[in-house]
Amino acid sequence: VGRIPTAEEALAFLEIEDPTKRESLVEYLLDSKGYSSHMTNWAFDLLRLTDGRIGSTATNEPYRHWVRTAMSDNMPWNVFTDHLIASSGDGWDPNTAAVGYYTRDRGMPLDNLSNTMRVFLGERMECAQCHDDPFGTTERHDFYQLAAFTHGQSTVGQENMDSLWRELREDRLQSEEYRAAQVLWDRIYGMSLDGGGEGKISLPSDYQYRDAKPGDVVGARTPFGQAVRMSEKREGGDGREKLAEWIVSKTGAQFPAVIANRMWKRVMGKGVYEPVDVYIPTDKTNYPELVGYLTSLMVELNYDLRAFQHVLLLTRTFQFDANPNPSSVEGGDDFHGRKLERLSSEQIWDSLITLAAGDPDKLPARSLDK
Repeated sequence: VGRIPTAEEALAFLEIEDPTKRESLVEYLLDSKGYSSHMTNWAFDLLRLTDGRIGSTATNEPYRHWVRTAMSDNMPWNVFTDHLIASSGDGWDPNTAAVGYYTRDRGMPLDNLSNTMRVFLGERMECAQCHDDPFGTTERHDFYQLAAFTHGQSTVGQENMDSLWRELREDRLQSEEYRAAQVLWDRIYGMSLDGGGEGKISLPSDYQYRDAKPGDVVGARTPFGQAVRMSEKREGGDGREKLAEWIVSKTGAQFPAVIANRMWKRVMGKGVYEPVDVYIPTDKTNYPELVGYLTSLMVELNYDLRAFQHVLLLTRTFQFDANPNPSSVEGGDDFHGRKLERLSSEQIWDSLITLAAGDPDKLPARSLDK
């Protein structure tokens, strides 16, 4: 739950003689507001979610609130991923606020795609934005075919303000009207996402390989897993939906294996293999039987991250004394207890609140994350 226990909680646990008290405590804590809050902070870090955006008056409040609600409701990871990647609509609408996943990176669609592949599939493709990856197998042409799925992002209702915005911007009027228009542009139109992904994209002017020329239009195509394609000769509109479906259900064991390893690290302090944002095929890991089991367990539990962590918290591995020594296995866990690590800033804060005011779960919560 991301905090120290209160004195009352610690004493009560020590005085109980029921041999199943640990299992009961784990179940109680996983069902608490503290778990939801702690899990939300994990998701915020993973998604690089900030309060606002540098150089803009736009806010990420609705998106933050959507993520917080998803974690509180224990939204399955595959559903959560699909909502983010296939999102479209008004950023202020609670039903479509997941568009913040894209508007948070407005103007940087290639970087956003690189992060998508790293977070959800453990693929490091950022090098391929500019050249064939010298450390991997991704070619620049492959990356742009993948980027075609999300190409064509615009704002909902942008035409309603275009003429006014051009007039004020061209005249460079630093007036009250200009500032008001800036806020309106950033906080209303700029927080929405229109267009579902064209499925085609033009290669950049500095494209340098013989398989195509700068400016050539290429259709969307997935680089591995089950092949998904979109023709460059047709008008698309559902590229983001196709990309989300491919990531979640057409990449074999890769999607569940990556989140299973992330959850192992969250509970145990270190991934079964490291780094957790680089996928390693099961048969090439140090412990293929364990990785295979965790992957199948994630699928069996229908991507329920709370239930998955519940299983890990009841293992003997987690119940070992915390290990003060570094892992003896290079690039992974050695299963000698949870690794010691510094508290996060959120854990320190919640622990201080616990010392000063008792259980933070009993304090009033905000209706919208701000």
